[in-house]
Amino acid sequence: MTEMEKALAGLLYDANYDPLILEQRQVAKRALFEYNHMHPDDIQERVDLIKNLLAKTGESLVIESPFHCDYGFNIEIGENFYSNVNLVILDGAKVTLGDNVFIAPNVGLYTAGHPVDHERRNQGLEYALPITIGDNVWIGAGVSVLPGVTLGDNCVIAAGSVVNRDIPANTIAAGNPCKVIRPINDSDRQKFSA
Repeated sequence: MTEMEKALAGLLYDANYDPLILEQRQVAKRALFEYNHMHPDDIQERVDLIKNLLAKTGESLVIESPFHCDYGFNIEIGENFYSNVNLVILDGAKVTLGDNVFIAPNVGLYTAGHPVDHERRNQGLEYALPITIGDNVWIGAGVSVLPGVTLGDNCVIAAGSVVNRDIPANTIAAGNPCKVIRPINDSDRQKFSA
């Protein structure tokens, strides 16, 4: 079993010394260096580069620079995706983002975690658990989504939250640790109406 196969199975894997893992990260770093230094008017070239890096995308996507990820090939993005600056996705495990996902600045989606005991951590071992984000999700500025979390369809995660557990669909959640504040309701649809 390769180290990446171990990672995708949720097992401890060598993320720091395995030559194949290191080369896979270098491939992503090279592509992201180019992406993050492209002229903003080179819209189609930017889209083409990012679509080549990621496993799957919809037709319509915008990822503002800078953007960082570990590998890219573990990231699947749905249709009509937008992320503002400084999105970081540590994709040792699969990261799936649905349709119409909107991500504010300085958000981190972190599938990676490390053993608590220093002996295994110092050996360069880590684990990765998948992150799943449903359709129509809005993630506010400065949010951290931790390993193994699922965000349900239509939910809103308030700025600055640290999401360490699943958040159900159709809710507003906030805090550290992030907790459901309330369901989204009809009065939310009437705010800011024209």
